[in-house]
Amino acid sequence: MVINLVDLKAQHDSIKSELDEAIQRVISNSSFIMGEEVKTFEENFAAFCEKKHCIGASNGSTALYAVLKSLGIKGGDEVIMPANTFIATAFAVTLCSGKPVFVDVNEGDALINVDLIEKKITSKTKAIIPVHLYGAVCDMDRIIQIAKKYNLIVLEDCAQAHGARYKGKKVPVYGLGCFSFFPAKVLGAFGDAGAIVADDDALAEKFRKFVNHGRKDKYLHDIEGFNFRLDALQAAVLNVKLRHLDKWIEERKSLAKVYDEELSSHVKALSYSKDVESSYYMYVIAHKKRDALQKSLKEKEIETGIHYPIPLHLQPALSYLGHKKGDFPVAEKLAEEILSIPLFPELNGEQQNIIINAIKDFAL
Repeated sequence: MVINLVDLKAQHDSIKSELDEAIQRVISNSSFIMGEEVKTFEENFAAFCEKKHCIGASNGSTALYAVLKSLGIKGGDEVIMPANTFIATAFAVTLCSGKPVFVDVNEGDALINVDLIEKKITSKTKAIIPVHLYGAVCDMDRIIQIAKKYNLIVLEDCAQAHGARYKGKKVPVYGLGCFSFFPAKVLGAFGDAGAIVADDDALAEKFRKFVNHGRKDKYLHDIEGFNFRLDALQAAVLNVKLRHLDKWIEERKSLAKVYDEELSSHVKALSYSKDVESSYYMYVIAHKKRDALQKSLKEKEIETGIHYPIPLHLQPALSYLGHKKGDFPVAEKLAEEILSIPLFPELNGEQQNIIINAIKDFAL
């Protein structure tokens, strides 16, 4: 029996009747665009994040782009971000004609190395995008301190950190962030979906217009925008899953604790500051013989993932930025050593023991 990296079928089977009812409700009322399902999800997710506003979006990438575009990022503007993240963070900047400026990451948690941020700031720097990777949270107090010093926008990429906390505050810690609801995420839809979360009333209204054709009224458009709306069917699915999210996150934490206790003397796992309460989108280990370990686990029918095998500065699509191997050594080292192992709320004790024993056998 294969142990999946993520088992969405198990999750959906556990709440099938709720999901079927929600989907049938949307089909029956035929309100597929905007409407009550979207409004209700936006209210519920804003409350979950302990923030004032949520604006549904078609996915996490368009959410990032909508915010940056709405905040005036344009040609020549520089936006600082970690070298280790999914490429959507960079593309949100380049599609605004801005320039992604990469910063190396910490080896211990794979998050942006705050000590290096100021060295990257120039007169063209307009924003910082801290990415809360794998369910953990960046050192936001220090990032905000730097941003205030240089009058920079801070947009938190929360695509992998639903429900994560920093010093007791849920992300986005400082009130402006974007989420992805890609199916495998901590909170996942039945396809692509995303959201912008904000505390500022005027900005929230601007984002809301932008994702809906810049619309003030049905045929009145007072700003430029585009169609980046959240589908009502996805909102209905997300509303169902949101009811269970706190429990699922606690189950993720419990599984991570078992991994911590059982694997600490065999492999190195990413570890986080005492200020950070991870929601464990992924449980990530590091091993110098990562590829051999991954092969060994695959032979035992245990699925794993590598997030991410190519740092942003070495991506062909961004080669015009002029980076070379060696520019961000920690991100490059992690790309060669990190491995995500199965962790999802429905992972049972027997399955987890199989995974633990397989890793221990390899590490001996």
